[in-house]
Amino acid sequence: MRLAIIATILAATILVPACIAVPLDTCDVDDVHRFDCFPDEGASESKCQERGCCWVPASQNKDQYGVPLNVPYCFYGRGSFSYNKCGGADTDTGFYVDLCMKGKGSPYGDSIAKIRAEFSMETQTRLRVKIYDPANQRYEVPIPVPKVTTKASSTDYDVTVVESPFGFKVTRKSTGTVIFNTAIPTQGFIFADQYLQIASVLPSSNIYGLGEHVLGLKLNTSWSRLSLFSRDIATPEGGVNLYGVHPFYVGVEKDGNAHGVFFKNSNAMDIILQPTPAITYRTIGGILEFYFLMGPTPDSVIQQYTDVVGKPVMPPYWSLGFHLCRYGYNTMDNLLKVHQRMVDNQIPQDTQWNDIDYMNSHLDFTIDPTNFADLPSFSQKLRSSGMHYILMADPAISSSQSPGSYKPYDDGISMDIFVKDINGKPLQGVVWPGHTVFPDFFNPNASVYWYNQIKNFYDNTIKFDGLWIDMNEPSNFVRGSLDGCPMDNKLETPPFVPGIIGGVLSDKTICMTAKQYTGNHYDVHSLYGHSESIATMDAMKKVLGKRSVVITRSSYPGTGHHAGHWLGDNHSQFEDLYRSISGILNFNMFGVPFVGADICGFLGDTNEELCQRWMQLGAFYPFMRNHNNINQKDQDPGAFGDGLIKTSKAALATRYTLLPYLYTLHFESFMTGSTVARPLFFQFPKDANTYGVDAQFMWGDGLMISPVVSQGAGNVNAYVPAGRWYEYYAGTPVDSKGSSVNLPADWEKINLHLRGGKIIPTQQPALTTTASRKLPFGLIIALDENGAAEGTMYLDDGDQLLDNGVDGTTYMNFQVSGGKFTQKFTRKGYTPDNHTLKDFTVLGVSSKPSTVKINGQQLSSFNYDQSNQVLKFSQEVSIMDENTISWA
Repeated sequence: MRLAIIATILAATILVPACIAVPLDTCDVDDVHRFDCFPDEGASESKCQERGCCWVPASQNKDQYGVPLNVPYCFYGRGSFSYNKCGGADTDTGFYVDLCMKGKGSPYGDSIAKIRAEFSMETQTRLRVKIYDPANQRYEVPIPVPKVTTKASSTDYDVTVVESPFGFKVTRKSTGTVIFNTAIPTQGFIFADQYLQIASVLPSSNIYGLGEHVLGLKLNTSWSRLSLFSRDIATPEGGVNLYGVHPFYVGVEKDGNAHGVFFKNSNAMDIILQPTPAITYRTIGGILEFYFLMGPTPDSVIQQYTDVVGKPVMPPYWSLGFHLCRYGYNTMDNLLKVHQRMVDNQIPQDTQWNDIDYMNSHLDFTIDPTNFADLPSFSQKLRSSGMHYILMADPAISSSQSPGSYKPYDDGISMDIFVKDINGKPLQGVVWPGHTVFPDFFNPNASVYWYNQIKNFYDNTIKFDGLWIDMNEPSNFVRGSLDGCPMDNKLETPPFVPGIIGGVLSDKTICMTAKQYTGNHYDVHSLYGHSESIATMDAMKKVLGKRSVVITRSSYPGTGHHAGHWLGDNHSQFEDLYRSISGILNFNMFGVPFVGADICGFLGDTNEELCQRWMQLGAFYPFMRNHNNINQKDQDPGAFGDGLIKTSKAALATRYTLLPYLYTLHFESFMTGSTVARPLFFQFPKDANTYGVDAQFMWGDGLMISPVVSQGAGNVNAYVPAGRWYEYYAGTPVDSKGSSVNLPADWEKINLHLRGGKIIPTQQPALTTTASRKLPFGLIIALDENGAAEGTMYLDDGDQLLDNGVDGTTYMNFQVSGGKFTQKFTRKGYTPDNHTLKDFTVLGVSSKPSTVKINGQQLSSFNYDQSNQVLKFSQEVSIMDENTISWA
């Protein structure tokens, strides 16, 4: 039977809110099923009715003054803004339905009378729905996605279409749960030139993602608005727009199954969550294109999402060490003083950074000849000692230098790669160096230009190992341009503006009418940092011939395939420390696992207690960097005295010990898209107690981190999911049924718990990863209740390119069952210089064994701690052998 016919038959069983029984075109809609028809300012009864919408004061949720709490007074009547099916056919990948507008058009004008909804069953777990204008090509987001030409032979989902008014639902076959349901007569389904809107009922209020914002992990579905449009601003709390745009969420259903929804649109948008629960998308351009990902586990959702947008980049090993930076070293003397303080106190550090104060008058690809004349030799010294160096490069290029005196500008003009204004001239803005122009990274010649500038700087001025790209929303210190923007143009003043900071699209950025290679800046604004990330990583790999690090502020789906991210200009306060955990976890969900926050805070002076706690937490960010602002006090680990020094050294020793595990997690993320740092609910999706936990997190599936997140804390209240766990330092077993416990708030230990059933690879720590990679490996074997455990380990030279495959690498599997450990290799293409495996810890050994054997040879001695049930022994073997260990 043909799919289009099936869709029509199934329509009779569509699940929609109970109020569907009321005749259409009425305003009898209860509060929870109202969808806002007047999201702008200035709603009134007369203006509402002019739009053809319903005006009825809300009947509940009133505050002490009788004002409704976000329940709309002005809302859509049943079927008043909708489309009906008016045609359709099957396709090679599924089917499409043509839709003809019914009733009133968009209140913002330029409605499109006939559109098409195309349903593509791309894989067993992935459905693509594309709603567009078949008669006219509209802007579509220019990021690579899978090209699918045939329909999946079987799927984990059903698709049901309702013909009048049009709606569709996506249902999980195995449980019957409807994960997305737009068949809501009161939603106001609108497709106009500059206003597109669609809403869906959600299966639960457990929804995560939709960034970039500074919020808790689990989103609030009680009438909240999330605005998305790249913006330069010091990190504000709430749903206002920030640096990155990630219209993707993970939903956890009531039975613990998980799904994902990716809205592939880059125009300015609002996303509304309401307590139905329901979600509404309002965007001001492009098309309505969705990817539905069926999981069913949270981590498999992310793997399926990164199948669409790209798997994460594999960072070099050294980048997992500690990074140190600040804006405001100001001189080489100050930089050298901080560096020497790190050396004198024997504090581990792998990478030194510099912010824009190293530049000559803030000009990209220059060095201040007075204050930083010795920076190139300092970089060489760092690199020869086994450390690494990263510096900043902003996208804005100075346009006010005399002709022939500044190569980056002269080359850009000759190659014609700068963003143009509406009249076709390079658009002029103002950023740090003064008057500037902006490379158009969508222009193919811009990638050549950017590579040339980076290579010239590297070859002729200073050696560096990575680049930090900031201000790429793009930021502009004047609104639009030096010449202003044509505000009578509909791109500058669209009929609807989402709830963005400033209320004007060009505020603190460039004009929406600016011309780029792919079209208007209006459409691709939020892709600027993404496009720069691609060009920068491509250039760095060519220059170095090996893996590099690119850290970007602005991002979009797919950016993680090229770059990492830091959470931007945070504040030196405990609230920002706490909120950073949700930020780290969100970006792992967004496919950007190499992510961190400015440790100790960027804005405002920090203090020793805050810095100690942040160094402890930051030791478990995937990307660990301490950074602060100009004119703030020093906050490097040696800046405050013995307290911070001891805390930092202890935290870093633990991190460096666990780097083989962290590196393995990044490799598995690179290969599969799996998260590195993840929320507790990712590992325990059936445990509803984990859904709101945002002050704890996990590395992979084997290590739980429970940091101090509040000032003056005497203990940490942590949730321990059901199962066997082990306290990391002593190995004490913890058998939990799923409960909260009080943990210590130690200054030299962060609360860590190993999950029973996991094997964690380790390595003896040192002051740099260059040194630690020469030391012996170890294994921590954490047995589950049945005495079993498993784990993996990845090895390579630390920075070889993996673009063409992983043949020159090693990947091994560990397994324990019945008191016997075995080691097998999936791939054996790299042998480390020191391949000694020496230190073994087995947790959960219930009684002292009489013998311990490695590769059949009995050990002469071992250590057993009866009180903690910990077995320890040392014996040098090769990590490259298929080792066996037994104890009995």
